[in-house]
Amino acid sequence: MSKSTIKPRKKKRLGSYPFISVIFSISLTLFVIGLFGWLLLHTNKLTEYFQQNIEVQVYLDRQITENERIIINKTLSSKEYVLHTDESPQITLVTKEEAAKKLIGETGEDFLAILEDNPLRDAYVLRISPEFQGEENMEQLKQDIEAIPGVFEVSYVKSVINAVNENVAKISLFLVIFAILLLIISAILINNTIKLALFSQRFLIRSMQLVGAKRGFIRKPFLSRAILHGLLSGVLASGLLFLFINYANNKVEELKILQIQEKIVILYAVLILFGAVVGYFSTLMAINKYLKLSLDELY
Repeated sequence: MSKSTIKPRKKKRLGSYPFISVIFSISLTLFVIGLFGWLLLHTNKLTEYFQQNIEVQVYLDRQITENERIIINKTLSSKEYVLHTDESPQITLVTKEEAAKKLIGETGEDFLAILEDNPLRDAYVLRISPEFQGEENMEQLKQDIEAIPGVFEVSYVKSVINAVNENVAKISLFLVIFAILLLIISAILINNTIKLALFSQRFLIRSMQLVGAKRGFIRKPFLSRAILHGLLSGVLASGLLFLFINYANNKVEELKILQIQEKIVILYAVLILFGAVVGYFSTLMAINKYLKLSLDELY
């Protein structure tokens, strides 16, 4: 074979390694984290939805006047335990006529024709803020409302409230534990991926040490590339997550109700930042390891 046909061997540059496989692996790992984060946001929003729909019925005296009813409404609106949405108290008046019509529709029997008088009462339906839905708080607010002149009785379903609170606590604990495990596993996977990629650079790192290069000089190209690859992986993972969310929204339109776009944008930013941070520290640990190894340990 003539010398002209022999191609010169391409020299390895400090900090260069097969980054495509690294970016691919990190992107997939970050996508899984992002997918769990998206599900977590839905779970929190769904939990919040259930909690904000906990209702208390405030039944009024039969002979109550319109002015007395207005006073009760204002008094209830000023209570801190009443849920406010857009600075508006979530209080609804259900008259005895409306309640009778609803009951007849549900049972299919016109009890008014038999009794010739409506035995039901006018009632205010309150939505309670989640922070006041504990068992003791609910009993206290029940007593507080019943002390208002013109209020006959306060009613709420204890079993439903207790079940919601217990399930929220269990789900929250499970999600926190799973999130911590997922982050640890993801960090380990990214760390191992980068360590394997840098394995091919160990002799080049040793060569740089032998010619007198300082540790900071050797680390610099690796760390700068690690940050770049981490950011790029985060962007790719965010893009995959964006496509997945759009696909899911098109298939299940009800998902849009549970989504808060601002939080999803924050999730994208967290993925990008997490990729850069984990990439940086994984590379730093791997480089420090190879800098400390002796020549025999490199084989």
